[in-house]
Amino acid sequence: MPDTPADVLIVGAGPTGLTLAVDLARRGRAVRIVDRSPAHPRTSRAKGPNPRSLEILADLGVVDEVLAAGSAPLPMRVYRDHRPVSDTDPWAEAAPTPAARHDRPWLIAQWRLEEILRARLAGYGVHVELGREVVGLTEGPDGQHVAVAFGEGPAERARYVVGCDGAHSSVRKLLGIPFDGTTAEDQVMVTGDVELAPGALDRGRWHQWFDEDGAVMLCPIPGTRTGWWFQAGPERDGAGRPLPPSVDGFRRLLTRHTGLPGRHLTRAELLSTYRVNVRMVDRYRVGRVLLAGDAAHVHAIAGGLGMNTGIQDAFNLGWKLGQVLAGHADAALLDTYEEERLPVAAWTLDLTSDRLRATLEAIREPGGSLASAMTEETTGLGIGYRWSTLATPRPEASAPPGPGTEQRGALPGDRAPDAPCRDAATGGPTRLHRTLAGPHTTVLGFGPASAAVLREVAVAYGNAGIRTCRVYAPHEDRGTPPPGSLVDDQGHAATAYATALVVVRPDHHVGAVASADDPGPVREYLRRLYGAPGTVDVTRQG
Repeated sequence: MPDTPADVLIVGAGPTGLTLAVDLARRGRAVRIVDRSPAHPRTSRAKGPNPRSLEILADLGVVDEVLAAGSAPLPMRVYRDHRPVSDTDPWAEAAPTPAARHDRPWLIAQWRLEEILRARLAGYGVHVELGREVVGLTEGPDGQHVAVAFGEGPAERARYVVGCDGAHSSVRKLLGIPFDGTTAEDQVMVTGDVELAPGALDRGRWHQWFDEDGAVMLCPIPGTRTGWWFQAGPERDGAGRPLPPSVDGFRRLLTRHTGLPGRHLTRAELLSTYRVNVRMVDRYRVGRVLLAGDAAHVHAIAGGLGMNTGIQDAFNLGWKLGQVLAGHADAALLDTYEEERLPVAAWTLDLTSDRLRATLEAIREPGGSLASAMTEETTGLGIGYRWSTLATPRPEASAPPGPGTEQRGALPGDRAPDAPCRDAATGGPTRLHRTLAGPHTTVLGFGPASAAVLREVAVAYGNAGIRTCRVYAPHEDRGTPPPGSLVDDQGHAATAYATALVVVRPDHHVGAVASADDPGPVREYLRRLYGAPGTVDVTRQG
């Protein structure tokens, strides 16, 4: 067993584990990531990141590659009895706003997204270790590490372990955490990646056939010439039991529902049977072991929130582990991961179950489509943590996750809005989220009276990973602006925040707000996350 444990051992190298690994690696933490699979999967599975996940991928420095490798969501063509009956585009009215650059989800095969994240991780010198199955977890006698046993090879140590190993998580099972919920045995779908003969279908549409006796859905996989996602109601035996998926079965389903010759389906792989599972854990942490993604929650696929909720789990957890491991914050900060993300998981289970019901009802009628699964809530942009103990001061009414009521100015716990701005030094166009990007906390200052507080913060915490940013009004005298300052030339940032001082957490959520004449909430918030000004308490290092 190595004498020096890794800071964090991540179990599972899907999008959740890779997001967490990249975030920790860029913070300079000693991270390792293992996966029990002998090779990287080529499955397409999840159809892609939603707008909130795209913001996270932008922060990690990979969004341009993701956008280039994928495509915008496609219009849906709906058929009945082999004939097209409607065309619909659930994102036709969507458009970028000052507060959100990304207005729609993005189609990309999961294997390609993972490939992009692995390449980013390799840039930090970290590589996925394949064929490594975790079979035992034991907290060390010193209480400072976890001993990890593998199916093969010697045991190793890590300060923290995070299970990102999916719905059948070995880490969750080793912890003995229940995975309570239901499985809808009657809601069954067969899925796979298939190839169709060139020209068999228009690749500019997501084709959906809904008939009285079943359905077939075919969506082109971006980056492929003939590849498609195949989803269908299963074939059934004489007793009505669903049959397992097969290539020949897919061809029969294709012909029955679409009218296309079965031979047009030239290849099918990664075949699986999907049943609607709605399950979640009752806790995310046991000592030095934590859970994220499908290891902690699974739900209906309606709305496409599975992978996205995992990515957002990881982004919430990464900076907190970084703070604890650096000695800035006490390990109790990790309790806020469960405090914030467990209610989001419960809300997601309810939302996706509701969207599934709405979709199943819609497709009973000719012209009904999967568009019923898409709502403003599924963008992820409205999710916040107003109830969190990290929201300072706490809003009077703790709002649930999801889009809130109209208000002026983001409240503590809310996602930090974006805004178009100009660089105060060069005059070049930029965006507020570019200033927020990176593994640091940001303190924004609006109005002349905020300048003194920003200087105080820069002196006290400049070496601890805190960035200050003076945001000038369009006609405000700037003199010689501090480095990194912005000009809010269209007033969108001032409208979005509507207060003089704002602390934005590394995961782009508002932590604290304060007036310039009473900056106490900002000072107290920074003490909580970084200790007393100018100090790092090494005795608190995780």
